[in-house]
Amino acid sequence: MGCCKEAPALSAEVDRQLDEVVGKHKDQPGALLEILHEVQRIFGYLSDDVLIAVSKKLGIRTSEAYGVATFYSLLSTKPKGKNIIRVCVSGPCHVMGSDTILQSIEDELQIGVGETTSDGLFTLETTSCLGVCSDAPAMMINDKVYGNLTKEKVRMILRSYAEVKEASVS
Repeated sequence: MGCCKEAPALSAEVDRQLDEVVGKHKDQPGALLEILHEVQRIFGYLSDDVLIAVSKKLGIRTSEAYGVATFYSLLSTKPKGKNIIRVCVSGPCHVMGSDTILQSIEDELQIGVGETTSDGLFTLETTSCLGVCSDAPAMMINDKVYGNLTKEKVRMILRSYAEVKEASVS
């Protein structure tokens, strides 16, 4: 991201949506994080053009918006897959084999951490804790947590998500 980019020429609809989100929070100090979450829910991720536009609308430096967007792991400056897989790598999950689970997901999907499958179905991430230590190792896909994972259980879970995609295409 360049330091001095001009506000991008966004479509009228995108500009209207950004005005709506920013307008809801305009007089709330410290609302940048909430604004970026809402904008990401609308567009799927926070592109450079959108970050620049939000910054201009809030009257802040683009570097401030970019800093927040890249600091928080639930925000993304690049497109993500339809299903976000977060593998827990906390101490308990690590001891119970999260490294093996992570490797099996990478092998099954042919992607690494931080990558998205070519069909856009999955993005793989790690997380420091899912709060289910008694079910370690664990992962979360979107908002659903899966625990007591084995390689075979992971393979079945991933295939069930892929089958949903295939069924919706048919």
